[in-house]
Amino acid sequence: MPIPNPIAFTIFNIDIRWYGILIALGIILATLAVYKRAPKHDIESEKTLDFILISLPVGIIGARIYYVLFNWDFYAGDFFKMINLRAGGLAIHGGLIFGLIAAAILCKLWNYKFFNVMDLAMPAVALAQAIGRWGNYFNSEAHGGPTSLPWGILVGGQKVHPTFLYESIWCFILFGILLMVDNNRKFNGQVLLLYGILYSLERFFVEYLRTDSLMLFGIIKQAMLLSAIVFILCVVAYIILARRSRRAGKIFYGGYSKYTGKFKQ
Repeated sequence: MPIPNPIAFTIFNIDIRWYGILIALGIILATLAVYKRAPKHDIESEKTLDFILISLPVGIIGARIYYVLFNWDFYAGDFFKMINLRAGGLAIHGGLIFGLIAAAILCKLWNYKFFNVMDLAMPAVALAQAIGRWGNYFNSEAHGGPTSLPWGILVGGQKVHPTFLYESIWCFILFGILLMVDNNRKFNGQVLLLYGILYSLERFFVEYLRTDSLMLFGIIKQAMLLSAIVFILCVVAYIILARRSRRAGKIFYGGYSKYTGKFKQ
């Protein structure tokens, strides 16, 4: 791959960067996916916009806070650097943590089932990640170590692993898998937990290749540690809920759907 230009175009002397364009595109397509599929979860499509308008900014703020905290030596004392998202620097784990907390609070306030809402949201999250990761390519960041593979990218005159590409491809695949599972859910939370399992599995190994990882105590790649923890917790929770569903002899989210006019099986 050639060396990319991070600037897409300039208007009124303001550089518009590919990083922001691609993240915005991912958010827009993810929003459309959630809006269209909301009735299948017995959620009003318009209500999903309320969730997104609150959870998304919280998630972005969380992603930035997470990234800044783990790069404190670089950002300390420079507030402008801390808030300058145009140059990159969003940690997906921070975004997910803050976004999930915001969504959980909203579900409690608005009387929605958290697992059901998350099952609707997670395929779209994977889609947004798949598209947004290409912003790392244009910023020449989030890459791996040296490689001789033909699909390597040039960074600093050296060919390196395009780890953004590995994650993008996986997230596109994950998007498809989660959609298929969502169409035949056996219990509330199945899609959310499957996302946690499959994304964490991929992130653990891709993070091993990266050279710009956020570190914990200066010795542990925090994304690898967190991915391992999330993977284990999600596997355990998935097994427990699947067993409960089988024992119950029916799908947890069963009942009459006012949108389809049918009883869910």
